[in-house]
Amino acid sequence: MSDQMNRLLGDTPGRTVVKLIVVSLIVGFVMAVFNLHPWDIFYGIRDFLVDLWHRGFHALGAVGDYLLLGATIVIPAFIILRILNYRR
Repeated sequence: MSDQMNRLLGDTPGRTVVKLIVVSLIVGFVMAVFNLHPWDIFYGIRDFLVDLWHRGFHALGAVGDYLLLGATIVIPAFIILRILNYRR
């Protein structure tokens, strides 16, 4: 079991814990220097996704507007052309 645990962690559990502590300290220091907080990152990702959601539907709304605007000309023209080319 210990061999499987070492293979899973990449090293012994003790050494893995020490490596994780050192890397956590370094990352925490860098984040403090740049004034980043974990919640800021979470809120930034959330705001990005919400903004993307709203802009995406706004773009679809614009496509719908173009479709309706074009249809006001194309459909009557199509009907008139079909009536004029109607063969009895």
